[in-house]
Amino acid sequence: MSPPKSNDDKTTHFGFQEVPVNEKASKVADVFHSVADSYDVMNDLMSLGIHRLWKKTTIELSGVRTGQTVLDIAGGTGDLTKQFSQRVGDTGLVILADINASMLACGRDRLLDEGIVNNVHYVQANAETLPFPDNYFDCVTIAFGLRNVTHKDRAIASMYRIVKPGGKLMVLEFSKPLFKPLEKIYDTYSFSVLPRLGKLVANDADSYRYLAESIRMHPDQATLKQMILDAGFDDCRLHNFSGGIVALHIGLKY
Repeated sequence: MSPPKSNDDKTTHFGFQEVPVNEKASKVADVFHSVADSYDVMNDLMSLGIHRLWKKTTIELSGVRTGQTVLDIAGGTGDLTKQFSQRVGDTGLVILADINASMLACGRDRLLDEGIVNNVHYVQANAETLPFPDNYFDCVTIAFGLRNVTHKDRAIASMYRIVKPGGKLMVLEFSKPLFKPLEKIYDTYSFSVLPRLGKLVANDADSYRYLAESIRMHPDQATLKQMILDAGFDDCRLHNFSGGIVALHIGLKY
């Protein structure tokens, strides 16, 4: 299924739709307000539980340790934040940031219910204009969130600014399958099965159709790697998971 081409810098993609740039953020917000309460259940259904392994591997490759400072952008319901909190300990800090108030509230409530209090802060923030000092974080992560950002280049530049020299950016995101047979199966699942699951579990087929479309509009592995380097990072290491369905890009700032 081929996405449409954009030829107007005043418009952008919302899934396969072409919308005015100034409307995308509110449309994405509506999607996540709608799915917030069922987000964790749907993640397990969408990925057959494999998203937990992708996130665990991301945590391991981050190298985060006691006393460090971590920013989890688009942190949603707090999967990564919880694990980073355990790694940085009482002398470290993790900030869970999300542009969407409903998702941020879900993450905060979940972590508070699990007794995670002392070393996690919560900030509602736009990835394109992050409200943090230069060279502040040892590690910045964004998991399954970059594809929803209107100006991805601005967001990556904003992330570069706040990463300390010697720190890293971790971008975990759906990407492009490396094998053609897998791509056909993936398309069938995304556009036929996923919206039906969304209707069944969240009573919202349209939001999950958008999520599938947004994956197709996201830059492929090589393009995103170059975007990270263009933002100023000195190196970018790529790890493909599940045949390229998901990719982890690690930007290093020396």
